[in-house]
Amino acid sequence: MSEPLERAEELFAGFEAELRAELPVGTDIFDAHTHLGDDIDGMAGRFEELEAMMDRYGISRCNIFCLDEPDRHPGFRAGNDRTLEFAARSNGRMIPYVRLDLTEDPIDEAKRCLDRGARGIKLHPRAQKFMLDDERLAPVFAISAERRVPILIHGGRGLPPIADNLARLVAAYPDAQLIIAHAGIADLSGLAGHFAGTTGVFFDTSVWSPIDLLSFFRLVPPEQIVYASDYPYGAQPQSLLIALRTARSAGLNEEQVVNLLAGNGNRIADGEPPLAPSQPQGADVFAQPMAFARIHQYLSMSMPMLFARQQDTFGALGLALNATNERNGHVRELDQIRELLEAARDLWRTLPEAQDDADGRHIARTTFRLIHLADIVAVTTGV
Repeated sequence: MSEPLERAEELFAGFEAELRAELPVGTDIFDAHTHLGDDIDGMAGRFEELEAMMDRYGISRCNIFCLDEPDRHPGFRAGNDRTLEFAARSNGRMIPYVRLDLTEDPIDEAKRCLDRGARGIKLHPRAQKFMLDDERLAPVFAISAERRVPILIHGGRGLPPIADNLARLVAAYPDAQLIIAHAGIADLSGLAGHFAGTTGVFFDTSVWSPIDLLSFFRLVPPEQIVYASDYPYGAQPQSLLIALRTARSAGLNEEQVVNLLAGNGNRIADGEPPLAPSQPQGADVFAQPMAFARIHQYLSMSMPMLFARQQDTFGALGLALNATNERNGHVRELDQIRELLEAARDLWRTLPEAQDDADGRHIARTTFRLIHLADIVAVTTGV
């Protein structure tokens, strides 16, 4: 088992060098979406790991909030206290957000934590099981407007369309800044239709699919986009690489890329006025070499089995590997994908040898990271 894991780390290091070559020279990076703590799904975010990741990749500051913690009752109080402690320990690099549960005195908890130094509010309608027409959201938006702190709200998987109800809240509380997480993919066209061009509403880039980001960039002005990793669910170098490559594929210029990586996030954190929205970038039609389209399709087919920690009995990963044998003028990229997928295949095969749940999670997560990098290369090559 150790040999496939070591090979994976070697490949990550190689892509780290590639990432550094693609980053604008001397650019700052602000990560708008990270978690610290322990989630009931088994995922864990550790202060030391996040701090080391920030140091390694030149991330100057980040927003932090707790996960869906086992001790989340009452009202995430314990997790919020830990968030404030982590922020103090970071000497200002980690900006604390208070996570709220609408069923457990959310306004009292928001005031308690904001009075102690929290600088934003986190809402998660899927995890905390509320809809966006919930009347208890109004006072949350009211205190956001009153205290001039942003709300970061989950906008990814597991939600019905949310745009219309969210738009009513934004209209009622125009001084409440909003960050819609995961590029708003739960209701992308609706959210972009309501908020593209709306000063004070932002979207973060923390998604898995590069096609989601390519679609997103064509709908949302770059001045409304903030970089985000979703640590610990997102990892480096793929998190920064997917944001950079899709932004450039969509046609963002260097100034817009620099603002996406840090400028927009820093303005939110520092309470500065946001940039005026310009126009979205990108094309309505996605075209790519057929070999890369096949690879992307097969990798997408393989992911549900990996998430369930099952073996690839269907053989989707093998089909993706076979597609790398095609020669279409992109030899370097196909060779990169093959290396990544061979390492993923070898590591995936060790999953039955996992000693415990934590070991199995580490193997599955590392395999996922290899496949994710391969998919980023496949989707952003030849666009």
